[in-house]
Amino acid sequence: MQTVDNFAIMISEPRNTKQEGIEVAELENRNTHKVYEKDKIGEVQIADDVVAIIAGLAATEVDGVDSMAGNITNELVAKLGMKNLSKGVKVELTEEHVSVDLSLNIKYGYSIPTVSEKVQEKVQNAIENMTGLSVLDVNIRIAGVALDENK
Repeated sequence: MQTVDNFAIMISEPRNTKQEGIEVAELENRNTHKVYEKDKIGEVQIADDVVAIIAGLAATEVDGVDSMAGNITNELVAKLGMKNLSKGVKVELTEEHVSVDLSLNIKYGYSIPTVSEKVQEKVQNAIENMTGLSVLDVNIRIAGVALDENK
């Protein structure tokens, strides 16, 4: 398994009856989705967490999004200085489709419908381009409004 900043891409060759990448996923108790398989080269599996991280990073790049909103555990972890890149993101993967639920904090003064539409487009494009999976829906919950500290 190769990891780059919490991105996990599992590549394994079909040598054994129980493949190496699947063993790692089972040990880590993470769901994975096979996106590519070829008999001679191997297969590529993407963990649910990777899709969640892609969605969270894409959402925070949109102008008007202050941050991702998480539960109390995520907030405490953040205060300790540890980053959770999938905070505020729930991903459901089927064979070829992805459904994403996001919880966002919006900056004060921005149009919620406009920012939400931009987030939906950005998240859909990022997931589809990076994983090849089809995004069924991107649901957004506005959890809070962040005031500018300079005002």
